Amino acid sequence: MSNKLRIIGGEWRSRVISFDDAPSLRPTPARVRETLFNWLQADVAGSRCLDLFAGSGALGFEAASRGAQRVVQVENNAKTCLKLKQNAMALKAEHVEAVHADVLKFLELCRDAFDLIFLDPPFGQGLVTPVCQQIARSGALQPYGKIYIETERNLKLTSLPGDWYLLKQKTAGDVSYNLFQRQLAHQ
Repeated sequence: MSNKLRIIGGEWRSRVISFDDAPSLRPTPARVRETLFNWLQADVAGSRCLDLFAGSGALGFEAASRGAQRVVQVENNAKTCLKLKQNAMALKAEHVEAVHADVLKFLELCRDAFDLIFLDPPFGQGLVTPVCQQIARSGALQPYGKIYIETERNLKLTSLPGDWYLLKQKTAGDVSYNLFQRQLAHQ
């Protein structure tokens, strides 16, 4: 079954992307995306973004539409990753790259540092803490970079890297969404 969602801002505003049903795939709702990109409005243009557990690609395509210089979408499901590539081609989004890989393995080998990271893992699988710890170990988040974390509403975000500070937090339905910024330790 094919599903559709509309990009809500930027160059591709109102363009529709499609995605196939897949286990654990739940696109970030438009209302949540709008709030997130309002929070990030001064940070997206010219940024390098990493979209982990990309799924529908909603967050990565929204960032690209709003002027991100580069977007890397990491998705473990081969069929879902192919759909990301097809959507990027349809949008002529040469600055969007879909990578078929396990997120933890991708981060283990990652040598790039990103300004924005979107982390929206499947719910109920205990992935947030190990992925955040691997992001910190890999250096994938730039100093003063921001990371968006979307989780099930009742999940407590514990064991996050000590240099990540909560900037914004909201809930919508069964979803909790949080924006953190990496700070450098005082010298």
